[in-house]
Amino acid sequence: MSFQEHEKLHIKQNIKRDLTKTELQVLAAEWSEHCSYKSSKKHLRMLPTTGPNVIVEKGYDSGVLDVGGGYVVTVHIESHNHPSAVEPFGGAATGVGGVIRDILSAGTRPIALFDGLRFGNIEDDVHARWLFKNAVAGIADYGNCLGIPTIGGEVEFDSCYKNYALVDVASVGFGKKSKLIKNHANIGDFVLLIGGSTGRDGVGGSQFASDALEGEDRSAVQIPDPFIEKLIIEAILEARDKKCINAMKDLGGGGLSCAISETAESLGIGIELDVENVHLRELDLSPDEIMISESQERMLVITSPKKFPKINQICKKFRIQCSMIGKVKKDKMMHVKKGKKTLALLPADFVARGPLIDRQKSIPKYLSNITSSPKKKIKKSPSNVLAQLLSSPNIASKHWVFRQYDHEVGIRTVVKPGFDSSVLRLDNGKSLSVKIDGNPKHCYLDPRHGAIGCFEEACRNVVCTGAKPIGMVDHLQFGNPEDPEIFWTFMESIEGITEYAKSMKIPCVGGKVSFYNETSDGPIKPTPLIGVLGLMEKSPLLPSPPIENDVIILLGETKDELGGSEYYEYVHNFIGGTVPKVDIPTSKKNMTSVLSLISKKLVKNVHDCSKGGLAVALSELCIFGNVGCNVNLKNVSDMSFEGSLFSESHSRYILVVKKKNIRSIKELLSKNKCSFSQIGIFSGDQIIFTSTTKPILKLRVDKAENLYLNSLERIIQNG
Repeated sequence: MSFQEHEKLHIKQNIKRDLTKTELQVLAAEWSEHCSYKSSKKHLRMLPTTGPNVIVEKGYDSGVLDVGGGYVVTVHIESHNHPSAVEPFGGAATGVGGVIRDILSAGTRPIALFDGLRFGNIEDDVHARWLFKNAVAGIADYGNCLGIPTIGGEVEFDSCYKNYALVDVASVGFGKKSKLIKNHANIGDFVLLIGGSTGRDGVGGSQFASDALEGEDRSAVQIPDPFIEKLIIEAILEARDKKCINAMKDLGGGGLSCAISETAESLGIGIELDVENVHLRELDLSPDEIMISESQERMLVITSPKKFPKINQICKKFRIQCSMIGKVKKDKMMHVKKGKKTLALLPADFVARGPLIDRQKSIPKYLSNITSSPKKKIKKSPSNVLAQLLSSPNIASKHWVFRQYDHEVGIRTVVKPGFDSSVLRLDNGKSLSVKIDGNPKHCYLDPRHGAIGCFEEACRNVVCTGAKPIGMVDHLQFGNPEDPEIFWTFMESIEGITEYAKSMKIPCVGGKVSFYNETSDGPIKPTPLIGVLGLMEKSPLLPSPPIENDVIILLGETKDELGGSEYYEYVHNFIGGTVPKVDIPTSKKNMTSVLSLISKKLVKNVHDCSKGGLAVALSELCIFGNVGCNVNLKNVSDMSFEGSLFSESHSRYILVVKKKNIRSIKELLSKNKCSFSQIGIFSGDQIIFTSTTKPILKLRVDKAENLYLNSLERIIQNG
């Protein structure tokens, strides 16, 4: 527990006395980077946070979007990186539990999970495979026990995550607008702690997550109990229905210290808390440990004295503990007691609003050494290159992952994992499409355009289902912010995300910043993840497999943008080149056009081009339909076959269409001034790309299918 000089000065100027031991612990937890966002908070304000669907209330831990018909959707994203790198099963599982309680705190039922995962090179790193398998198992175990489907996500492997793990979990909730918790409190209201007992697990977790990972601090890893969480969900929702809850907050980072101070600050109240009333797992816990423990499955609830017997009865019905630990005061102070002894007495806003830091930034030196293309030519044929890419861990099917998740429980999942975006059925007759995307390779070479690309890719995937993006959440993950070069990459990323969000009028409704993601080998690559929610007024476009003689239309331009591509890094082992850049006006008109085509029922399937480029995207469609394709690359671009096949240029969609609809499609795209081309047809049993009349790539569909569907599992099982 240590404070920087400016923090010591801030304390001296505002408190003007020596702090107690408990006060120091409380401030250390709340002012950690993990809880206070002291390096990023002022910069996050540039993100657009309002829009026609956005509902804002005091103290919400999740974003809230109005989806019509008297219903709302809630969404939040969290991470458990450091804990998952130490104990991947428990770290990932408690990450799931935490983000679910964020959804619950608004008064909505959690209905789905999706995740973004990052690990080291599993092809040659046994430890990376161990982390990967156990993190997936932790997510699956917790979500499956709760009966909440994990409906999608993404996984990426990169040597920069060696001996480390990024485990991001997002959750979606759904409920009636009229039943949202309107956070408020009256003087004399009771402050309750509901759920699991408080123990030593997770003590110092927020400080642990605010430093570079240098060892295995297992005491900072929380213990998951999904069965208690399930009971908490049902108890809270029943208490909500009985109007027993005035305000509510999940206990996450910083434990009671942060929950009490942040609740008091957001509501403009004081809270007096007695640690002797907190139900404990270990009776010898000190007051300081009680205040900063991050034991899981706990909710802070404010209720009236009149309603307390009712909510206590509900908790007994569901066999969960309910302790009256404090009362609401009017003095706006955070008052921590042990019986009659005062342990801490600080202004709530002083605790909750830690001093912010202006970090220095400078362009990373490594960027000046980036070259434009590999020096050596590879001797592999394009057919062998495609086979290699389809079997690479970053491109191969992730069905080994999502088949461990129960993605159908709750009977809302309309489009299941494995397609561009997953789709949920809502009770108001509409559908919700959700997708999360990231690309550390692009972001390493160009953090601004890499981040924009991640955002646009998530939007493209949602649009492929027929949904219009209505909101986003982000998780910005970087190394040590005290390093000016790393902080520069953070600023470039957030400025890029802001530019695209404002241009596309997609509000940011939640997110997280995670710094100090470093190991003994150095910092991770810049890793912003973007989750996008899209709304459909009508039924979604259900993916339909291509059949013989279906026509292939490519919407969007393929450019010489191989920088950060899987082709360069996995095949050439080369890091460099020109990163794909999003042209925002083109992005907008292509999305609008795709949505129009889907609404008019002119397309059978829409698939975006991303990792691996056109060759991989078309191969995925061929595998889906068990049919070959014949494509003339002269209709794609006038570049070399490498660029035409493997460039990862943005804003591109593959349209699978019936011949009878070609004319109508071309008329609509021409009217919208889109760049497009009819590039081939689906036929036969081979994936064929030609240049004029000469085939330059041929791969049997059954061979492609075997590589694509089975490679990841073979790596995991056989290493």
